Amino acid sequence: MSVSDPVADMLTKIRNACMAKFESVDVSTSRLKLEIVKILKNEGYVKNFKKVSVDGFPHIRVFLKYDDGARPVIHGIEKISKPGRRVYSGYKKMPRVYNGHGTLIVSTSAGVITGKKASERGVGGELICSIW
Repeated sequence: MSVSDPVADMLTKIRNACMAKFESVDVSTSRLKLEIVKILKNEGYVKNFKKVSVDGFPHIRVFLKYDDGARPVIHGIEKISKPGRRVYSGYKKMPRVYNGHGTLIVSTSAGVITGKKASERGVGGELICSIW
């Protein structure tokens, strides 16, 4: 089955797995998805991830993170830029997620980075998603 927005599909799988309290979730792999998962790990939203092969196809296995009360660390993930409406921002007007308590993921000419790093480096780009 073909998916029109693979990144949105990955974010939905992670969101649903968190709500169902799964230990891990497998998503199909791409360079963009791998960079997004790396940011999620570095920012502390997921425990870990690894590349695996499922039925001969490469996948990324994302190990989800929960707090002491078995509540998911990820409270919400929202896709910003969609196939029908791309959203871009310059570094001076980079939006903040929950007044700095969330993370914005941006695709820039310097690669896929957080909104905070994009502002520090002085590069703008396409807003992929926000997570809190």
